[in-house]
Amino acid sequence: MTRRMDPLTAEVVDLMGTVVARFHQEYDAAAAVHHLTGVQARVLALLSGGPMPMRQIAQRLKCEPSNVTGIVDRLEAQGLAERRSDPADRRVKLAAATPAGVETAARVRESLDFAREPLAALSARERAALRDLLKRMAGLED
Repeated sequence: MTRRMDPLTAEVVDLMGTVVARFHQEYDAAAAVHHLTGVQARVLALLSGGPMPMRQIAQRLKCEPSNVTGIVDRLEAQGLAERRSDPADRRVKLAAATPAGVETAARVRESLDFAREPLAALSARERAALRDLLKRMAGLED
């Protein structure tokens, strides 16, 4: 027996879907300006925070590690990423953004007007509350 969603939860789910769709549309357009797909730009954004094992990238993107290999290959071909051995375990390969990759990831993020416009309408306190709620929902609480 499936439980019915209460009206408030249904409204929140619909609004989240709208926000996510609009974010992906703008993110893909911003990435295309830099000759990237949206997924490539998302990987580059992850890597701009520091080197990351390929398996961890796959987990964050909710995809197969073989998909990440292809994405990193294409980023590498553009000089935006590189592979390194993990100093702690040389069997593990880390993907890392190059300086050009870090710069490109920052330019993509800066061009996301969608994120800036609605968030600018919120106070710093409201943005912090939204961040904290999203972290909680994503299981990323500190």
